[in-house]
Amino acid sequence: MIDAGLGKRETLARLAAIERDVEHIDGILITHEHNDHCSGLPQMLGLWKAPLYVTEPTMDALNRTLPETFGKRLRGLERIHSGQDFVVGDIEVHAFGIPHDAADPIGFTFRAEGVKVALVTDLGYMPNHVRVHLRQSQCVILESNHDLDMLKVGPYPWVVKQRVLSRTGHLSNHAVSEYLADPEGFDGNTRYLVLAHISQENNNPDLARLSAEEALGRRPAEAAFGGELLVALQHEPLKPLQV
Repeated sequence: MIDAGLGKRETLARLAAIERDVEHIDGILITHEHNDHCSGLPQMLGLWKAPLYVTEPTMDALNRTLPETFGKRLRGLERIHSGQDFVVGDIEVHAFGIPHDAADPIGFTFRAEGVKVALVTDLGYMPNHVRVHLRQSQCVILESNHDLDMLKVGPYPWVVKQRVLSRTGHLSNHAVSEYLADPEGFDGNTRYLVLAHISQENNNPDLARLSAEEALGRRPAEAAFGGELLVALQHEPLKPLQV
């Protein structure tokens, strides 16, 4: 499991919606300590009793922000760090740093049986090292958080808008489109490209999709994208992906 922003009831309901019953997991990985990524962690630890994989600064932040039940339900702790390779079950994991306003935010790549999956959300821009980590993945899960115009006229206070727009904030549809259109940045070989972490207040799934489709259409013919573009919604799970 990567991140735990949902509680037990909602997590089990979403698993049931895709006809999945998970009796055991080998580890819970946390990208950073913000509430939407860890508020359900105590319940997930109680449900699956899996070891927690987390960087030391993020662990310190979790200890400060989560209730006492967090520590009481912790059954194992694996401290990781950016740049580290480690194994969870039969999956090889690599952690890499990302630019976000958290204690020690990280993204992950996962490898098993010749398949690579990359997950990176919550980053203010796309550094070169992140682009490198996403290459040669059969599945890329990437933030497309906000539409610039919607954010500018939206309900957020100006200080929050500045945070979102900063280089330690969130990726806009425009930033993602510039990445996807560039064959030197995005190799286009992924089977599934999933747009994730879409803001309810400052974005629209259709806008995110249209922006990405326009960008993918600008790629040169010799580097055309032949995979499937998917948009992860806030209130319902995606179908299981066979990679």
